[in-house]
This record gives sequence, C-alpha cells and structure tokens, in this order.
Amino acid sequence: MKLAIFNELRLGVLRGDDALVDVTAALPQWDNGYAANWWLRLCHDFAELRPRLERAAAEGQPVPLSQVRLRAPVLYPSKIIAAASNYGAHREEMRGRFTPAGSWLGEFDVFLKAPSSIIGPGDTIVLPEVGDREIHHESELAFVIGRGGKDIPVERALDHVLGYTILIDVTVRGAGDRSRRKSYDTFTPIGPYLVTADEIGDPHALRIELWVNDQKRQDVNSGEMLTKIPEMIAYASQVMTLCPGDVFTTGSPAGVGQIHDGDTLVTQISKIGRMTNHVKAGGR
Repeated sequence: MKLAIFNELRLGVLRGDDALVDVTAALPQWDNGYAANWWLRLCHDFAELRPRLERAAAEGQPVPLSQVRLRAPVLYPSKIIAAASNYGAHREEMRGRFTPAGSWLGEFDVFLKAPSSIIGPGDTIVLPEVGDREIHHESELAFVIGRGGKDIPVERALDHVLGYTILIDVTVRGAGDRSRRKSYDTFTPIGPYLVTADEIGDPHALRIELWVNDQKRQDVNSGEMLTKIPEMIAYASQVMTLCPGDVFTTGSPAGVGQIHDGDTLVTQISKIGRMTNHVKAGGR
C-alpha cells in the first residue's frame, strides 16, 4: 500500500500510478489532543486499521494526482534519526575534502535532524547564507517507525518498520555541529509516498538515483549500505526510545554535490516513486 498525505493534511491511498483515493473518513474518531495525533496513531495501529483503509481505497472515487498537492508523507515526528557514514564510496569521496582524516567519518553512528526542516514533494529548498561553504544534496532511503520500542533486538527490528520513503538530507559542509548544519528549515524533503514494508520486500535491494538539472549525480543500490537497517534500529534504540511516526534515514551514497539557486532536484527510488524539489537562495 502506498500512503499519501495531501491537500489540507488528508490521508490518501494510491490507486494505480496516477490517482489516489481519500480515505480520511475511514480513520477512527480519535480524541485529537494534538495536531499529529491521527497520524501517529495510524503508525502505531496500522495493522489493525489496514483492512478498513483497504476497503475505503477500493470503494472510493479516485482523484488524479495532478489535482492534489502532495505533502511530506509524515506528520510531526518526534525525531528524525539519520545514519552517518554508511556507504563506503561516500566515505572515500568525503575523506580529506570536507572531513579531516581520523574523524567520525570512518565509523557508523547516528545523529538527529530537526523535524521542522521537513518539506514535501514539489516544495522548495531555501539556501541560507553560509559564506564560502558548500551546500550539498544527499539522496537517501528512509523509513518510518510503526510500533516503537526501546532496546529492540536485531532479529525483530524490521517488525517495527511501517514503510519506506525518499529523503534528501541537505547539508552545509564544513566544521560545526552536524545536526545544526543539516537542520535549516527546508533541509529535509520527504516523499512522495510512504510505501508499506510488505510492498517493498527487501529494503536492501532498491535503486537510489538523483538528478540535478537532468544531470545524474547519484546512482546506487541500497544493498551497498554498510550497516543494514535491522542493525541501525537495534543500535539507535539502545540510546533512545523509537516512537511511532519517527523518521529514520539510512545514509547517503556517493555522488553528493553542491546545489545552487535555480536548481531542480529529482530523486527516485525503485518501488517508492519519484520526487521533485526546487532550490532557491534565501531572501528571493
């Protein structure tokens, strides 16, 4: 199942390649104590809710995607967890250029990005003024936590994944705290859909591609990631409780590069879809 959030934060299910059905009415009438309540509850209770969503998607009237505005397929996650240094070729392209030898680059770890940096398909990445520093794209496979947990064992880790999506980890290169350099507003495009784990199958067999102005920059298979998704989940959950709706992104493959005012980025991951974002300089 491909889930979408669209228009005024309504829930849709994709019908074919070019239409969706509004299934918002199939959600339970939960006590909406805070803005993200329905989405986080959906993530937690998806297995129980799936039959009614499937029924609503089969019976509803499809609407062409051209007539809706897709939003990021996540709502107010408690955190965005990001894997660092998770593709060997990316380590090598960064070594000595932006990262001193002997630094964190040679070891897998995780860091946090601000949820306020999230934007959706078609939205614009706004470049801050950072002097002579470069701002780069990083196209990544990301996943969303369904049922959360703490100290999750590797062998049960994938049971906690609701689905997969595309994420661009926009980054200011250079010294300084990594979370800050990656958390400017608009620095986390996510979309276009959240594809449930059963439809993806093996998340380590997906092709990740990114183009800037029709020039291909990144092209890799997710199987090349050094630390696999079950190990990521187990590692991070030893440190922090993973909550329903949390976003976890799996690290950038090689081919990262600078983005500029006026650029158009197109990111594609097999079985998920394609997302377009535009770039502009701040203040324009």
